[in-house]
Amino acid sequence: MTDKSRVLIFDTTLRDGEQSPGATMTHDEKLEIADLLDEMGVDIIEAGFPIASIGDFEAVSDIAKRAKTSTICGLARAKLPDIDRCWEAVKHAKSPRIHTFIGTSPLHRAIPNLDMDQMAEVIHETVTHARNLCDNVQWSPMDATRTEHDYLCRVVEIAIKAGATTINIPDTVGYTAPAESAALIRMLLERVPGADEIIFATHCHNDLGMATANALAAVDAGARQIECTINGLGERAGNTALEEVVMAMKVRHDIMPYDTGIDTTKIMNISRRVAQVSGFPVQFNKAIVGKNAFLHESGIHQDGVLKNVETFEIMKPSDIGITETNIAMGKHSGRAALRSKLNDLGYDLADNQLNDVFVRFKALADRKKEIYDDDLIALMSDTAANTADDYLQVNWLRVVCGSDGQEAELKMLVDGEEKSCKSEGDGPVDAVFNCVKSIYPTKAKLKLYQVHAVTEGTDAQATVSVRLEEDGRIVTGSAADTDTILASVKAYVGALNRLRVRSQKTAPDADVKQVSYKL
Repeated sequence: MTDKSRVLIFDTTLRDGEQSPGATMTHDEKLEIADLLDEMGVDIIEAGFPIASIGDFEAVSDIAKRAKTSTICGLARAKLPDIDRCWEAVKHAKSPRIHTFIGTSPLHRAIPNLDMDQMAEVIHETVTHARNLCDNVQWSPMDATRTEHDYLCRVVEIAIKAGATTINIPDTVGYTAPAESAALIRMLLERVPGADEIIFATHCHNDLGMATANALAAVDAGARQIECTINGLGERAGNTALEEVVMAMKVRHDIMPYDTGIDTTKIMNISRRVAQVSGFPVQFNKAIVGKNAFLHESGIHQDGVLKNVETFEIMKPSDIGITETNIAMGKHSGRAALRSKLNDLGYDLADNQLNDVFVRFKALADRKKEIYDDDLIALMSDTAANTADDYLQVNWLRVVCGSDGQEAELKMLVDGEEKSCKSEGDGPVDAVFNCVKSIYPTKAKLKLYQVHAVTEGTDAQATVSVRLEEDGRIVTGSAADTDTILASVKAYVGALNRLRVRSQKTAPDADVKQVSYKL
């Protein structure tokens, strides 16, 4: 790599991020997120794991066909059928990449019961095969940070000689620390022949809260690709967050003189959209994109910011795409004002979409005195989660609550046919959910029910998130409304729609689930 100041951004939101329990995205949602990543300037988009399911294959293939500038990458285990399937999906891209991997630590070598020599042969064979199909091949030794150093050097050299152009060093379980992360990259650059002719990448998990620090330490040592996700979404505690590493390099360019090519003004828009489609809300105190990132409660902080914003803020809200203008929204606002405000928030709607949102906006404005930005974001989330195309739709709801019991009456559309039910329950939410289960019987278990107010006041919208599990499949649903019970049933039905879609996916390779593919 000739430009040593350039750091490539490899986003795996659509692959590793979607592996978060309950974060499954629909086909259209994946395409939308890929378009946003491409527009933001992400160098490589890991669009999925093509062998895992027909749905994954089709999503990767369609993303490859649509991408304008980003390299489109697919993941493949160290198996020839995986690699062939991956190539079939990504070959349509202007710039395709095959990413193949195998676990190299003692713990992971024991899974396929391979000794060091046998695994070395598998690596040589599979990387060679991938390179014969595609000029751009990435190889990863899964659990690299717990692999013996001598063996890691050996297999990295084998992969380079077999044709890998990028070597990714995953901290699969978030085990390492920044000093170790940097030392590992330096060791590989010093000891492995040909290491200076390829790109080293880093893929860090956040189990100990050090993913961003470990990724930046690796860059400081010579890595020139960071694997990350929007909002840090991913397995267990998540991954390196794209917004954190990009903004860290922008704010501290004095000590990290690296360029990423990312349009940072797109960050907040895509952060909000990923939160919506994944069902994983961003924690309020999340770095860069959290709701509290630019808020000040302390009197000392407030006084300082009023006198000079730089006293307590190291970046501008506009740096990540938060508008600094404020259009007052209410029941007298028209379509033009709504479109302008939604554009400021990162939503570009077609006329028919705007008309639908405008009706919902007016209904909300009749119930709320003030409409805040967060209300509009919640409104967009609710719009996306409850569409006329859904198999299950909430049509009408009536709930009676009191000290003598709770009763719900619900009308739903099931594949276009209206069905109704009246049920009692241990509380209004339980009564409504019992109605849904009576109309649409399901074995799904409710694993999470969470409510939070979008804004302040007794007329605030409530955003409800639910998580369901059935036969090992986990999905989430979310919805917003000034009526908490209505938001609850919309979220529950939204999750059931997702579960139905996911259960219809079939895997062409039955043994995929028997082998870990969590980099």
